[in-house]
Amino acid sequence: MISISAFLRRGGQILGLTAFLLPGICAEAQVKPPRTPVYPRPAPPATDSLAQDQVGEDKEFANPSVLGQGPSKGLIFHYERTAAFDITSKSRSEDFEDRKGTVSNNDRFIVKGYIPVWNRPHLKMVVGVNYEREEFEFKDRPTGYTLYDELEEKGLKTLGTQLVVLRPLNEDNFVLGRVKGELNGDYTSSALQLKDYLRMSYELVYGWKKSPTFSWGIGAQLGYTFGRRSIYPAILYNRTWSDHWGVEALFPARVLVRHNASAKSLLFAGYEVNGLSYILKFRETLPIDPTLTTVELRETEVKMRGRWEREIYDFLWFGAEGGYRYNNSFDVFDRRNGRTKVIDNKLAGTPYFSLELFIVPPRRFLKK
Repeated sequence: MISISAFLRRGGQILGLTAFLLPGICAEAQVKPPRTPVYPRPAPPATDSLAQDQVGEDKEFANPSVLGQGPSKGLIFHYERTAAFDITSKSRSEDFEDRKGTVSNNDRFIVKGYIPVWNRPHLKMVVGVNYEREEFEFKDRPTGYTLYDELEEKGLKTLGTQLVVLRPLNEDNFVLGRVKGELNGDYTSSALQLKDYLRMSYELVYGWKKSPTFSWGIGAQLGYTFGRRSIYPAILYNRTWSDHWGVEALFPARVLVRHNASAKSLLFAGYEVNGLSYILKFRETLPIDPTLTTVELRETEVKMRGRWEREIYDFLWFGAEGGYRYNNSFDVFDRRNGRTKVIDNKLAGTPYFSLELFIVPPRRFLKK
């Protein structure tokens, strides 16, 4: 198992290399900013939502970005940790017993990258890749409980890629779409089967660009944001009210109020819903039903969050975030029948914090 510390060391090497390579693939600046200098292009959010314009823009055609949004992100390194929290598991199957435990450490490490592959006035495309790892450390080890031991020894991994497409129709309307495929589960490099771990999600939004400071749209998303794969509506709303205040939302998944403290400092407050589906393969045979070897873990959480983003040096930015994480579901289902729940888990709410480094287009390039 590759630890988070090893990825942090590798992340430092990647960050230095990308600092020299990224400026060559960045986009052009938008219209003249208001009195307080702001970046015209939005940054891709932690959830890879379509609420932001990740593919650049052309001032002649419509797009979802508005004045005041932060700089677009090319490469992101993200680390997150929670305080200790309790977990209560109630069995729905004879193969498991009821159990309680305490998670002393819950860490997440995320690396994301975005590369424009097509940039024309009527069609813009970006390819993104991401790697995520979540680790659990229980207070009492070994726990003697199959699920807890699997989580601690293997962790949860995500390896994904996505294609984002922006199709401006005219000066007032646009279509924004995203296709994303991820390998989610407790797999290792030597035991990875694509068909078992692959999860696909899709998003489509039709939008209106009312002004340089206001865009909105309606659409739908098919994915795992609320646990089980389902279709749910998406309402895009990006608006800047003044030189210092705005809102960025893709309701119901995320709503953020933005404050532009300066050209180099942004503050955010709001909420975000995150959800994933993981495939877990037990290493040990269960006593009652030995054929139950694979289960699906459906996770949904709501974060009340505050965030600060600050420029360190031209192309390098720093992000710090803190808040409270409420876990809505962390339940285990029989993989053979996705509707049969075998373990009902309740995770207590807990404070969390995260740190982030990301690379953006150099300021001198945006002014060209």
